[in-house]
Amino acid sequence: MALPLDSASITHGIQLAVAPVFLLTAVAGMIGAVAGRLGRIIDRGRQLEDRALTTQDAEYLRHISVELAQLKKRGRLANGCIALLTTCAFLIGVTIILLFLGETAEVRTSTLAVGSFLLGVVSFLLALLCFLTETVLATRTLRFRVPERERQG
Repeated sequence: MALPLDSASITHGIQLAVAPVFLLTAVAGMIGAVAGRLGRIIDRGRQLEDRALTTQDAEYLRHISVELAQLKKRGRLANGCIALLTTCAFLIGVTIILLFLGETAEVRTSTLAVGSFLLGVVSFLLALLCFLTETVLATRTLRFRVPERERQG
């Protein structure tokens, strides 16, 4: 099957396909931000696990256990967020392909392109909710305690 390729339709196809690429830029930035947060969560978890191995203080071990549980929940949210962002990027990529093919190969892809774009946006919105939830959990675990040394000084 030979595809009729004229330069005007290819140019128009590229113009149509470029619009969703801006969403891919946002997704890439979000993945970077969430991956950084996930790395910090993992580092903190490892630090707490190491501390738990070196202490016999039951109260401190309980505190570590509670914080590790919170970190586990935050890690799951961050992983879910990254999965949703990756799904979004995949669907936006499919949208770009469908828009380009629909314009250049005279294949009716508009319904599929709209569907994949909308699913991509829904994935992005769900990822934003995961991100918001994770950041709220992170700030709830903050305790603004003054270290004993500073209280005495």
